[in-house]
Amino acid sequence: MFSSSSSFFTPSTTAFSTSNIFGSTSTYASVPASGNPSWSVPNSSSTSAPASSPSRWNQSTVTTPANEKPLIDTEDDLKKRISFLGGFMVAFKEKIHTDIKLMPNNGPSISAHKSVLAARSEIFKNILSSDNYKAPPSDTDTITLSELNTEELKSLLEFLYTGDLPADKFKKHVFALYVAADKYEILYLQESCERYMLNSLNVSNALDVLEISDSHSNKNLKEKTLNFIVRNMKSIVSLQKYEDFASSNPHLCVEITRAFVDAKI
Repeated sequence: MFSSSSSFFTPSTTAFSTSNIFGSTSTYASVPASGNPSWSVPNSSSTSAPASSPSRWNQSTVTTPANEKPLIDTEDDLKKRISFLGGFMVAFKEKIHTDIKLMPNNGPSISAHKSVLAARSEIFKNILSSDNYKAPPSDTDTITLSELNTEELKSLLEFLYTGDLPADKFKKHVFALYVAADKYEILYLQESCERYMLNSLNVSNALDVLEISDSHSNKNLKEKTLNFIVRNMKSIVSLQKYEDFASSNPHLCVEITRAFVDAKI
């Protein structure tokens, strides 16, 4: 992440961890502040030209002063940057200048910032640009997200503010978050959920992933999940879950059968 392609130096790296306000821990690679990379300065002979070649004097030669430090983030730089960026997350947690409320399908509303919602989602941006929200903010400005419960909505907001979620929250809410990401056009969250589903695909959840990939027309996710099901056909079709799945998704059962037959040909 912080390695340089320059031939002048090769800094060593260390790792450090920080915790954000949501309790998540992130690990970063850094160059120690005490690092002292060596620099190679060209000889004067390599930047001069003989009098017989006047055209070379018109060429500009740029050299880096030997005492100038490389532009690489040190551990201290990264900590300062995280602290700086963390200010807006603190504003969310402490409800500093929040100007919109989001209502889940259960529990109380959650305060947030219109600017963050509009920046992360084109759908939220359009909603907040409507006449209902153009007036000065008031305590009654609310958007209802009926497809999410309180925990799912908090996880959605955590992702919008930080760009990430702990693995346990992805595991618990990945399907709900994927549906919300598709509905509100939050592409990065949708891609993150898809990546998590594929990386955690197993016999127990494959049918659920197939169902959600079909209902949201995700061709890549559906194809890879079908291939997994075919490879584990015996284990999956013997589950009681498969019988319930078959009664509500007969068209997907047909697709599974066809994929299985094609794989055997």
